[in-house]
Amino acid sequence: MALETYLHLEHDGKLLLVDSEGNGPQVPIKGRLPSKEGNGWIFRLPTESEVKKMNIEWELKGKYNLDIGESSTLIIMGQPKIQWPENWAWKDDVISDSYVHPAARESVYRSIHRLVSKVVIQNQKEKVLLAKVKRGHFTGCWTLPGGYLDHNEDPTIGAIRETMEELGIGIKIDDTNTSIVSQRIFNDRGISFVSFTYLVKVDSNKLKFDLKTDEIEEIKWFDRKEAIKSASSWFDLQAIQKLTK
Repeated sequence: MALETYLHLEHDGKLLLVDSEGNGPQVPIKGRLPSKEGNGWIFRLPTESEVKKMNIEWELKGKYNLDIGESSTLIIMGQPKIQWPENWAWKDDVISDSYVHPAARESVYRSIHRLVSKVVIQNQKEKVLLAKVKRGHFTGCWTLPGGYLDHNEDPTIGAIRETMEELGIGIKIDDTNTSIVSQRIFNDRGISFVSFTYLVKVDSNKLKFDLKTDEIEEIKWFDRKEAIKSASSWFDLQAIQKLTK
């Protein structure tokens, strides 16, 4: 079976959808449930040829394979060269309409940024604290303290919360802390991660750790060169390089 290929064209929170014959743009109905008759989807993402017929020019942003059940689809992410797409579908409505093809809904889900907040903790000797984690994307590797933000959580609060949960220590973060924001897609699923990372300086002699043993295997202070060499995450590497001297 040939690999199906569709275009994910998005602009200002709106997505181009077509019907089964390639006619568009189409607009989903938010909250619509599956039909009792089992008619299935009626809207989907367009193909390249269908977009060309609409005279829509676009720029390539990336590609990824999407596997749902036994089917595999190639999704091409593109930036359309248009003004406000008034008649296109809102992304939020696409996800909540059961009459939209699963590949289109999954593609929207993949396009939503995952937000994480982390901390570069540096002591009085300018050493950086890394933790070896037991689970997650970097199991068995050295990483900076931190993790996913909760819904509607400020990145500074998330970094403080994650540090307390993982290491059992309280830190302070405010506008005086140096920080960086970085973004990257680092796997073939096409999911974008955005990391907020803060530099926090401490006196390690005054810290008493209480590790979350089901998540953190051990912690260790590294000098800057060793920390850069040992950090497994691209986000951690960027943060240590840019926030420390």
